[in-house]
Amino acid sequence: MKTLLAAASLATIAAVSGGAAQAADISACLITKTDTNPFFVKMREGAEAKAKELGIALNSYAGKVDGDNEAQVSAVETCIANGAKGILITASSTSAIVPSLEQARAAGILVIALDTPLDPIEAADMTFATDNFRAGELIGRWAAAKLGADAADAKIAMLDLDVSQPTVGVLRDQGFLTGFGIDVKDPGRWGDEDDPRVVGHDVTQGNEEGGRKAMENLLAQDPFINVVYTINEPAAAGAYEALRSIGRENDVLVVSVDGGCPGVQNVADGVIGATSQQYPLLMASKGIEAVKAWAEDGVKPQATEGKDFFDTGVTLITDEPVDGVDSITSQEGLALCWG
Repeated sequence: MKTLLAAASLATIAAVSGGAAQAADISACLITKTDTNPFFVKMREGAEAKAKELGIALNSYAGKVDGDNEAQVSAVETCIANGAKGILITASSTSAIVPSLEQARAAGILVIALDTPLDPIEAADMTFATDNFRAGELIGRWAAAKLGADAADAKIAMLDLDVSQPTVGVLRDQGFLTGFGIDVKDPGRWGDEDDPRVVGHDVTQGNEEGGRKAMENLLAQDPFINVVYTINEPAAAGAYEALRSIGRENDVLVVSVDGGCPGVQNVADGVIGATSQQYPLLMASKGIEAVKAWAEDGVKPQATEGKDFFDTGVTLITDEPVDGVDSITSQEGLALCWG
């Protein structure tokens, strides 16, 4: 696990300009895992646009790497001290951040989790997110159907996010394995399954270099891996490069989650077989709207019926559709992508 960075390493961005927004009585904070991943960049853009529209002053914070909980704790403390009305956060450590967010809620601040549910999920007033289990399940079902009878003898590499097992990583991982037809044992964590088709798990930190290294590590365990699950599309791109270096890029199914424009283009180019597309702009804009409603009327957002979070949707993207799994093409996905 990477060493946590000091609070001074925070990347802090003033996200709203203009006199009206700066003078607003309502302020909010956006805290993301990093400010380099295209997913979080687009999330910040969505929050900025909605905050400007509603006249809310927004300050954004991010750590240097995924897993930088110390930086996020410092950001929460700053937001409390500055009198923010709401905090929108994609937590690097979904349990370690909870005590800090409890302090924020005790101070009357609305806490909204974006993309990554907290552990427990009730530690936030609401979560605006993809149904990450379903996102994983869709690519798992697609991969199993694509292999057909050969799925019974698959050799699967699981390229996860971080050893701390944040909820978003667990949900996607367990969703994929469930969709593929593998007993996940305890659905609250990955790595305890005993199905021989799972070669192993490694972590990527959600970036391309991490994906390449993780793929190399798992190939060393079994060079005949033929299915690769990846936590996101940057990790998938790294895994593909590792496969290409040994001439295996054309005989391995690589699946992922995100739906960013580079990832969808990788579906079109055959780098990724299928990906589940999520919608960070909607998560962020809904979060800002919730802060305004809380500050002005004391109203908290409501969950999607039948779920314990607000579901912002997910769509499978592939150019090789299979029976029984709804999907759209990469060209359709490019019209909806971000980043």
